[in-house]
Amino acid sequence: MQYQGKNYRTVWEKDKRLFIIDQNALPFQFQIIELKSLLETVSAIKTMKVRGAPAIGATAALSFALEYEKTPEKETDIYKALLESRPTAVDLRNGLDFVKATIDQEINEKPAAAISAAIIFVENSVAECFAIGQHGNALLKNDSKILTHCNAGALATVDHGTALAPFRAAHYAGKEIFVFVDETRPRLQGARLTAWELANEGIPHAIIADNAAGYYMHNGEIDMVITGADRIARNGDAANKIGTYTKAVLAHENNIPFYIAAPWSTFDRQLINGDQIPIELRDQDEVLKIGDIEITSGLSKALNPAFDVTPVRYITGYITPTGIIKPEDLEKLWETNI
Repeated sequence: MQYQGKNYRTVWEKDKRLFIIDQNALPFQFQIIELKSLLETVSAIKTMKVRGAPAIGATAALSFALEYEKTPEKETDIYKALLESRPTAVDLRNGLDFVKATIDQEINEKPAAAISAAIIFVENSVAECFAIGQHGNALLKNDSKILTHCNAGALATVDHGTALAPFRAAHYAGKEIFVFVDETRPRLQGARLTAWELANEGIPHAIIADNAAGYYMHNGEIDMVITGADRIARNGDAANKIGTYTKAVLAHENNIPFYIAAPWSTFDRQLINGDQIPIELRDQDEVLKIGDIEITSGLSKALNPAFDVTPVRYITGYITPTGIIKPEDLEKLWETNI
C-alpha cells in the first residue's frame, strides 16, 4: 500500500511486537499503533481499528502466537477471546486454527513454532491477494469503469487487497480505468478508506452516494462490479458489507457482471449456504451519528446489521488466487480439497 511514496502493510510483527495502521483515524491522520496486549488486540478488532476479513485473520493469527508465547497455559482463553471479537469474517477463525494446528503438532518448540506459523499465514495471505490482482486484471479492459462497495483494498488485507487488487494491477499495467466508490454507510469505509487508497495510488475514481449506483448502472456508465467478501458459503452465497446485496441485484437487473474477489481463507465450506452465516449487529450510534456528530433528532432508534448475504444466483464469478471460478464449478473445486 502506497502512502507518501512509501509502501506499508496494514498489520505486521516486528521484534515480537504487533503493529497496525489505525483505520479509524483515516483519512485525516495516518497513525501506526502498537497492540501491546490481548485486550488491546480484541478491542482493536471490535472497534474496527483493524478491519477487513484477511486483515482480521492476520491480526488474530499474529496476536494468538505472540500471546501464546508469553502465557502458553492460557492457550484456550487466548483463542476464545480472539475468536469472539467479531463473528462474521471466517478468516479470523482460519488464522487462529492455522496457528493452533501447529501448536498441537509441535512437541518441543511450541512458542517459536506458533510465531512461525502466524508469519506463514500472513505471507500466504499477501501472496494470494497479489495473485487475485493478476487474475482480476485479465477481466479489466482499457477504459473499464468499475463499481466497488466498502473497502476491500490493502487496508482490508495485509497488502494489495482483494477487490482493489485488480485495479492496482491494471493501473500498473498502464490501463486507463475508472472506479466508482460507494460511500458505504454507516461507517463510510468507501469514502474514507477506498478513496484514500485509490488517491494515494493515483487511480482515477469518484465517490458516489450508496443509492446512486443504480443511476449510473442504468445510464450505462458501469461495466462491472467487484467487491470483496467476509465469508463465502459452500454453495457460493457471499456475506459482505451491508449494501452489497443491493448492488448485486441492481447489477443483475442491468446485465452487469458482478464479481467477488477473495482469498481461499474467506471460503467456508463448512456452511451449506448463506443462511448459516452469522450476521454481526453493531451499535445503533454508527447509524445515528457520523463520528461524534448526531445526525438525527435523537428521538429515534436505529437498526445496524453490518453485513448482508448475496445469493449465488447474482454472482458472475469469484476472483481467486488460482483464477476466475464460476459458481457452478465450486462444488467440483471442493472435491479437490483446495
